[in-house]
Amino acid sequence: MTGILFKLLFTFAKIGLFTFGGGYAMIPLIEKEIIQANKWLSMNEFVDIIAIAEVTPGPVAVNSATYVGYKMAGTLGAAFATTGVILPSFLIVISLASLFLKYKDTPSIKAVSKGLRAAVTAMIASAALSTAKASVIDLKTIIIIGLIVFGIFKMKIHPIICIFLAGILGIALWVLSGATA
Repeated sequence: MTGILFKLLFTFAKIGLFTFGGGYAMIPLIEKEIIQANKWLSMNEFVDIIAIAEVTPGPVAVNSATYVGYKMAGTLGAAFATTGVILPSFLIVISLASLFLKYKDTPSIKAVSKGLRAAVTAMIASAALSTAKASVIDLKTIIIIGLIVFGIFKMKIHPIICIFLAGILGIALWVLSGATA
């Protein structure tokens, strides 16, 4: 049991240490570590976790770590995985906050920030594409995705309302299709 706990701690600490930009940017690395490297989850389970992590309070990476840790080793596993994912960020932020405030207006720090923004954007796009590949399973999901994207970007509907509406639309399409699947 101790082995899996420290494996969870180390794996999620690595995820927390080597990703910038928050939960969405962490998704590709989480996917690589928990599906490919450790085979703790299938891609379908992973997509479900991301969906659940999105609608529950808290950061996606923390919610994902907690779920995977719990699945692998119960409450202690959840605690070790969650600690692993937040510890690097906590230590780095504490260490660098005063330095950043002092030097944030220097050209080199501005250049680093621009580079990190570009990398984070690419990682978020990668996560979106990876999740979309596993999420688009039929015409109904394509319709829901299209309507939600339209609602958020064209009609400026708040994303939380869109999530709620997507759930209602999913139920409605399920009922209309005969409520068997």
